[in-house]
Amino acid sequence: MSKICMKVEDLEVSLAGSKDKIIKSVNFELQAGKIFALVGESGSGKSVTSMAVMRLLPGALEITSGSVEATGRDLFALAESRMQEVRGRKVAMIFQNAMTALNPVQTVGQQVQETLRLHTPLRGIELRQRVVQLFTEVGIPEPDGRFDFYPHEMSGGQQQRVMIAMALACEPEVLIADEPTTALDVTIQEQVLGLIRELTQSRQLAVLLITHDMGVVKNTADDVAVMYRGEIIERAAVDDFFHNPQHEYSKRLIDALPDLTKFRSVRGKDSLLELSDVKVHFPIKKGVLQRVVGHTRAVDGVSLTIGRAETYALVGESGSGKSTLGRAILNLEDTAGGEVFFKGKAIQGISRTEMLPYRKEIQVIFQNPYSSMNPRLTVNEIICEGMISLGLGLSVQEREARVQSLLERVQLSNVYSRRYPHELSGGQLQRVAIARALAVEPELIICDEPTSALDVSIRAEVLDLLQELQSEFKVSYLFITHDLSIVPALAHFVGVMQSGKLVEQGSAEQILTNPQHPYTKALLASVPRLD
Repeated sequence: MSKICMKVEDLEVSLAGSKDKIIKSVNFELQAGKIFALVGESGSGKSVTSMAVMRLLPGALEITSGSVEATGRDLFALAESRMQEVRGRKVAMIFQNAMTALNPVQTVGQQVQETLRLHTPLRGIELRQRVVQLFTEVGIPEPDGRFDFYPHEMSGGQQQRVMIAMALACEPEVLIADEPTTALDVTIQEQVLGLIRELTQSRQLAVLLITHDMGVVKNTADDVAVMYRGEIIERAAVDDFFHNPQHEYSKRLIDALPDLTKFRSVRGKDSLLELSDVKVHFPIKKGVLQRVVGHTRAVDGVSLTIGRAETYALVGESGSGKSTLGRAILNLEDTAGGEVFFKGKAIQGISRTEMLPYRKEIQVIFQNPYSSMNPRLTVNEIICEGMISLGLGLSVQEREARVQSLLERVQLSNVYSRRYPHELSGGQLQRVAIARALAVEPELIICDEPTSALDVSIRAEVLDLLQELQSEFKVSYLFITHDLSIVPALAHFVGVMQSGKLVEQGSAEQILTNPQHPYTKALLASVPRLD
């Protein structure tokens, strides 16, 4: 049997000053050289468990019982000063959102150096050399040059690799990875998970992998535990779990995974949106005077058509130009060429005032619900904001009734209408974003990765909801995603973007069953599967 690096016994977490238990008698062990996956939906207690283990709970929560033994010590019995020595050095953590976890005003090299400076005697040139070595180990290209990059200058996958390098800097025994591949492209996800698997073996790490993606669990973990309402309800070896799940909730999680063999029927087009040779170029500036020395062709001659009551899925990796194209349609980016027609009228380049009537007809669900909502407004005010600013002419009572109806449609109770964004989970916020887009009854919704942060069962419900709304209101979707597994259930047509160009497009069945372009084939090969 492998060495036990961490043992969690009878862990319980409650609301401060209350008997309400958030985590109830949780037990598990982490073994050297093995990945233990903790799965469940948003609000099940996965992340709270990991934060409790690290003693990083917010003030509103407190550990009421249990013990965590690691490196031969009970972590709950250590003074905070001693616990700081354990964090990073013996037990390290990769947080869910690399962009919010990294300091935006420090270079990535400086941030990894900080960890080494706290826990090791390395200084000066040796410190930089060690960081470059770590960047090389986690597969960051041109590691010496990337040392001086700021987080915003790196892609999501590279940011996540920086987080892994930081976590591994002091050669810990235990690594806690909290949703390390959320919102990453399938190819980048495959690389990051492959890296974690490789490092688990080469360094004999004990890894706690927190995720809601069952495909990731099947392809990465050795053992799995299912969490539901703060309790572990099932635990098994991965192969046994997928072949013979015991609990009904576990079966529902597995059954909620998209069926990759069923496709939506394609009807004749009644055109709503047409793009003809659309280009978006960003200037490259250099020197003290910031002279333009060239252009980045973010979107390079894209043409497509979206029909009424139709879903067009735009897939590709980060940086391929998908989101930029969406912003160009919304007139939030200037085009360098081409034409955008909505209901037969050209809308590219028109003034802000002229665009205002189209704001009601073309809505958007942005990728990051945290950054797309005003933190000072309640959910009710966030959903009502569009109705007021776009002049729907509804009374206060009518707006309140619509908010309540919309929240019910996205599986949220009305109690959430009085809450602020920080009081909701990522999945709940994404559902609020969908309700906000639907509030003004648009004809086209540009969905920019709206399901990337959702659990498999909630994702399935949201996808079903989007289809119901499409059938009921004849709304069309431009669905921007990197998750190819959801395309069969959702899209009529698919376009594949690479480096600003549409390299392949056609019906969903045609693209997913008989891809022609090598890039499309590479994307499909990277999708985690249960078979």
